Amino acid sequence: MVKSYLRYEQAAVFGVIVSVDSNITYDSSGKHLLAPALEKVGVWHVRQGVCTKTLIPAVPTKGHSLSVTSIASSHTSLVASGYADGSIRIWDSDKGTCETTLNGHKGAVTALRYNKLGSMLASGGKDNDIILWDVVGETGLYRLRGHRDQVTDLVFLDSGKKLVSSSKDKFLRVWDLETQHCMQTISGHHSEVWSIDTDPEERYLVTGSADPELRFYTIKHDMEDGQSISNVSGTEIVNGGDPPTQNKWEILKLFGEVRRQSKDRVATVRFNKSGNLLACQVAGKTVDVFHVLDEGESKRKAKRRLHRKKEKKSAKGAPEVMENGDPNRGAGEDGNSLVVTVPDVFKLLQTIRASKKICSISFCPNTPKSSLATIALSLNNNLLEFYSVESNATTKTHAVELQGHRSDVRSVTLSSDNSLLMSTSHNAVKIWNPSTGSCLRTIDSGYGLCGFIFPNSKYALVGTKGGTMEIIDIGSGTSIEVVEAHGGSVRSIAAIPNENGFVTGSADHDVKFWEYQFKQKSVQDSKQLMVSNVRTMKMNDDVLVVAVSPDAKYILVALLDCTVKVFFLDSLKLFLSLYGHKLPVLCMDISSDGDLIVTGSADKNLKIWGLDFGDCHKSIFAHADSVMGVQFVRNTHYMFSVGKDRLVKYWDADKFELLLTLEGHHADVWCLAISNRGDFIVTGSHDRSIRRWDRTEEPFFIEEEKEKRLEEMFESDLDNAFENRYAPNEEIPEEGAVALAGKKSKETITATDSIIDALDIAEVELKRLAEHEEEKSRGKVAEFQPNIVLLGLSPSDYVLRAVSNVQTNDLEQTLLALSFSDALKLLSYSKDWILHPDKVELICRVVTLLVQTHYNQLHSTPASRPVLGALTEIHPRVKECKDIIGYNLAAMEHIKQVKASKSGALFQDAKSKLQEIRAQHSKRLETKTDLREENGRKRRRKNKNSSDVHVRLFDK
Repeated sequence: MVKSYLRYEQAAVFGVIVSVDSNITYDSSGKHLLAPALEKVGVWHVRQGVCTKTLIPAVPTKGHSLSVTSIASSHTSLVASGYADGSIRIWDSDKGTCETTLNGHKGAVTALRYNKLGSMLASGGKDNDIILWDVVGETGLYRLRGHRDQVTDLVFLDSGKKLVSSSKDKFLRVWDLETQHCMQTISGHHSEVWSIDTDPEERYLVTGSADPELRFYTIKHDMEDGQSISNVSGTEIVNGGDPPTQNKWEILKLFGEVRRQSKDRVATVRFNKSGNLLACQVAGKTVDVFHVLDEGESKRKAKRRLHRKKEKKSAKGAPEVMENGDPNRGAGEDGNSLVVTVPDVFKLLQTIRASKKICSISFCPNTPKSSLATIALSLNNNLLEFYSVESNATTKTHAVELQGHRSDVRSVTLSSDNSLLMSTSHNAVKIWNPSTGSCLRTIDSGYGLCGFIFPNSKYALVGTKGGTMEIIDIGSGTSIEVVEAHGGSVRSIAAIPNENGFVTGSADHDVKFWEYQFKQKSVQDSKQLMVSNVRTMKMNDDVLVVAVSPDAKYILVALLDCTVKVFFLDSLKLFLSLYGHKLPVLCMDISSDGDLIVTGSADKNLKIWGLDFGDCHKSIFAHADSVMGVQFVRNTHYMFSVGKDRLVKYWDADKFELLLTLEGHHADVWCLAISNRGDFIVTGSHDRSIRRWDRTEEPFFIEEEKEKRLEEMFESDLDNAFENRYAPNEEIPEEGAVALAGKKSKETITATDSIIDALDIAEVELKRLAEHEEEKSRGKVAEFQPNIVLLGLSPSDYVLRAVSNVQTNDLEQTLLALSFSDALKLLSYSKDWILHPDKVELICRVVTLLVQTHYNQLHSTPASRPVLGALTEIHPRVKECKDIIGYNLAAMEHIKQVKASKSGALFQDAKSKLQEIRAQHSKRLETKTDLREENGRKRRRKNKNSSDVHVRLFDK
């Protein structure tokens, strides 16, 4: 009989607050912060410091988990997140659900930006392309090509009619979205442009690069009457025609530069919502916050500067010279000819200094009463910090730090009852609830390399890089004692079964045996854990791993010389030496029955040995990099291994077969721990995440898994063939070229196949119907039996069902893959489909795409004329639907006006009304609280004054 196994699947991920690959951003309400956490997006409640929701892709992706690379929030509850594979997901942050997935980029998405209405989304990627997406229709509109390197940032101008893009090719490009062409290319930067932004009024555009200065541009706007208005040198200039002094295509004009304080490159520049602050975050530890003066203030500042300059000139006796170099205009300066420069508008206000390197910043959209703004920072050590920006100082208000380690997780240990999980890193030990993923305790410690939880689950032991052992009281969350155990780093701790003892191995060549007991130091004190060294065994080289057999008969010691020594535990005499690994053994374990030893090494191999004679049963090439951890499932010969190749693998040590490969980690996996019952395992990684993998009730077979792995390899080869992602990109894009938004993928090919299958089935069914009608006309009346595959639908409806099942975003690429003959068949059904009023929009899209694609062939093929003639019937139907929608809109507008006239208040929809009521309610509560506090202050002041009067009277 074929043996079956139970499948393990990822059940929980915790320990990651914010990852470094993407930006952070506030949602529209300003109460929540959206932070990337590897493959998911965490929605953090800012005041409470709690992650209220996680936005996780529902469909597991093939291959390694894809990290979030960009996040953008709209003024509604919609949030867009871009991923490393080029996909974009639109989320409803209130519900926590994924609304749609958009596929278009061939590389990671590096920039996302909504327009002001939130109806359009622009995305830029590592494939150098910009794609415009219709958020409402969930489709790609078009692709803009022209940049020669990765697109770094995007910003909409002129109510979404224009788009400015920045790139690592050192250029800015201004795109006209109505005509879909590049209307201006701006050079002048000496290095990659990393970030751009405009103020809310769109007066200025700022760019940040590795250059030592920030560049500012003024923005020219088109007015409705064809005139253009711009704010150049502080004076509004309105041009009615096309004067020779100003090019009509020149949307951005250089305004000036501001020297930066830091030498690091600029990572992000952002204006706040009100536009009075500008933050410049560098790829270091600082954020410069500039105060943006309004037009009146900047002119007054320019006047003062000019006045000081004139005084200096007159004191020296030199002729007055204007800043623009025209001495004739020096006399009689007035506000109209005043030249406003960048330092007159942008003034450095504060510099925020963080403890670690800053990855991203985001202004809170709500302006607090007590300060100018609140700004959130994400740091590269898995930390979120919030700062309050005031005119004279910046103060750190709070931070989100307890829910994760500051560096990679070096060891994980489960308690004997599996209720507690201990993880160690370079400066802290954390105690977790493995079932919920909540952090219960955080204890400051040294660099923990290994750990051990005592059987009563009240105390834990941590071996550090400094050679000490730290005894931790789990209940109080404190380190109660630090024992100087070794002269080198403590690499491994192993418990001795059925005894109150454990063994430690260190880089100082020592293996030490310890006993522990609970003692009372005095009558008043409670019992405390005391450890004492009872034996020491000297080795010839650094000890990397120690393990004790389940019957406490043998102790195994892995050394730096690539060997494993087996000693008798009682006499410490050598029993076996295991040779075979080419590089040092980094991990090992013994099966519960004491028959097998498994060792994992830096040579990427697992070796399975017999403990009776020390013979090597099998050597398996297990991982693509060093094997960092291996452990048997209790009471079985199944085992798990983890490695630097980011994978967790499940093995059968009797059959020497790979059972499962579990993918999920984004970096090297350092450690693993398996529960006593084997119902779940926990792994810790360099990506700072701790993942729990649960055993399910779903059985699987080895042969089926092998076939699946081969299929995945074949599909990945197909993907590489389609995208050709590793081939050098020799084709240089045409200047400002436009292309289709979608991309060819497995999904589009599958959808094309399903449409072709539906067309074939429908064609056969139509032939059968024609034959039946012919027989009926001859008098042979027989009941027609429809094909059950059609699910009771007519042939045309069955084809329409296949077309409707295609994702909106994939429809374009799906139809492009159809041959001309299939396209002609599809067009022939359009006259039947038009009778479905709810499918009119879809039918128009399909017909338009097919006619545009096969226009020349349709024009020159006689057989297509009847089909083209039938398409004329679509227009009246579309006009009819348009009239119905227009009539309904007019009726709703009329109802709105009637309601408004009756109620005497503006008619609003229920949602906005509810939000307004809630806002008013919270405002009333705040007002009441302020009044209470004010009354309390008055009473205290009154009492103080009366007491002062009494004191003075008493003195008199």
